[in-house]
Amino acid sequence: MLQEQDVRVAESSVTSSWWLFLIAGLAWLVISVVVLAFNVTSVATVGVLLGAVFLVAGIDEFMIASTRSSWAWAHILLGILFVLGAIWSFASPIDTFWALASVFGILLIFGGTLDIVRSTESRIVNPLWGLGLAAGILEVLLGFWASQQVFPARAELLILWVGFFALFRGMSEIVLAFEVHSHR
Repeated sequence: MLQEQDVRVAESSVTSSWWLFLIAGLAWLVISVVVLAFNVTSVATVGVLLGAVFLVAGIDEFMIASTRSSWAWAHILLGILFVLGAIWSFASPIDTFWALASVFGILLIFGGTLDIVRSTESRIVNPLWGLGLAAGILEVLLGFWASQQVFPARAELLILWVGFFALFRGMSEIVLAFEVHSHR
């Protein structure tokens, strides 16, 4: 059993890095603005952009896993999937553009589910847990919409998916930053 002093030291180390989550959230919001304003001129450019988004998402998931003891394995697994997606995107950006159109929906559903679990898990200590829940639900809905195969994937839809993913991720990170900051 942990002693009270050990718990305070651990809590202090986590809450002192709250600003990292805030910076990550703001970076995600900047990425969403850039992606949603993107003019499609090259499929290869979009594939490389997807690789950059996946790389940042992977680093972000590893950062979350290092500060949370519960569900750390899920964040590590998701981080590994994002990093593998980034490597593939940089190696073959044109093929990546079309292949990830179908896989991206699954990643949105998985990430949104983790956000829903994380926010409902923190509802007792976090008065802003509803914002994280809303972002997670929107991610899951967007994931199901992105995974549908009724219409062929188009460049505009893929950019919209990436932009909304970055937007929702940014909102989730900012909520997490203030949640961690409130424990100071």
